[in-house]
Amino acid sequence: MIRFENVTKKFSSAITALDDISFEISQSEFVFLVGPSGAGKSTVLKILIRELLPTTGKVIVNHQDITKLNNQDIPKYREKIGVVFQDFKLLEDKTVFENVALTLEVQGRSESEIEKEVEHTLKLVEIYNRRNLFPRQLSGGEAQRTAIARAVVGKPDIVLADEPTGDLDPQTAWGVIQLLNEVNSWGTTVVMATHNQEIVNTLKRRVIQLKDGKITRDVKEGKYEH
Repeated sequence: MIRFENVTKKFSSAITALDDISFEISQSEFVFLVGPSGAGKSTVLKILIRELLPTTGKVIVNHQDITKLNNQDIPKYREKIGVVFQDFKLLEDKTVFENVALTLEVQGRSESEIEKEVEHTLKLVEIYNRRNLFPRQLSGGEAQRTAIARAVVGKPDIVLADEPTGDLDPQTAWGVIQLLNEVNSWGTTVVMATHNQEIVNTLKRRVIQLKDGKITRDVKEGKYEH
């Protein structure tokens, strides 16, 4: 599903974000990326969505080396990846429904199909009753549920979550995690970068720990360790 082979990412001769890292993530796994700020977690996710290219190494996703994708092939590749950000990245001038529908519009789906899939997804994430509101009218938890709906409505193979609970209170954060857990139960691979020790320790999923761009720990049912 996902394989990093000896991946290094340098931003300059003095800044190495990833230093010769290798790991493999199987289909349907739920994996936490942990480590201090600047450890390389976000760089891993940005490489996976082809926002960044590694300096050296291979990145295989679904048997395809994504470092070799042409620019015109990147949008098609990204259709199979849903992304959830800490700051939601919702379009302020579009309603909840319209924000989620945008994913399918970009894929060229029909109007009836979009209507059906968006309604179904909004009900799954329990935000359907807010479908006609704009992002500024939502709580933080509602905005993040909308962002998750947008990430999963196209039925991606992989969902990447970059600190999705960072700005949320503990109760709301748990609601988001339970939702990602449910997404994972559908067979979707979930890779989540987080600083939240309680969530990592409670879920007991696979933990890949980074420090200074290197993998310092990779355990199947791990806890958060400093």
